Amino acid sequence: MHFAVVTVSDRCSQGLMTDTAGPAVAALLQREWPATEIRSELLPDDEDRIAALLQNLCDRGAMLVLTVGGTGLGPRDRTPEATRRVIEREAPGLAEAMRANGAQRNQYAWLSRGIAGLRGNSLILNLPGSRRGAEESLISILALLRHALEVAAGGQSHP
Repeated sequence: MHFAVVTVSDRCSQGLMTDTAGPAVAALLQREWPATEIRSELLPDDEDRIAALLQNLCDRGAMLVLTVGGTGLGPRDRTPEATRRVIEREAPGLAEAMRANGAQRNQYAWLSRGIAGLRGNSLILNLPGSRRGAEESLISILALLRHALEVAAGGQSHP
């Protein structure tokens, strides 16, 4: 089993900022799934490159692909659009749960456009680009995520 964390940021990919959110998400995943290989990638806000990488990761067997960043309202925030090009079925409840949980602490969580969906048995989930937002979003759905991955892989259908 392997997972991937893809940070989407023009500034980080250009070396103008250090990516802290992607490594924090990868570390959180490693604590929760210690036997899992986690691949990390860093891309600029380029919809075509994001879509190509997401498709490649899923088609090579990544069970979970988490994107970090590119979900806001900025003109270059295109991660949800790239994700929609790749997924075959949406899983809107995961993104809704993250937004609802985040909004309890920060009203700006409602501005996140992140989505979740499946390509084959692979689950893609868009997280916010800030370290705190990404970590809190992921933590808020960990129990759901475990079950979602099990079901997506063909395991049990209901708890």
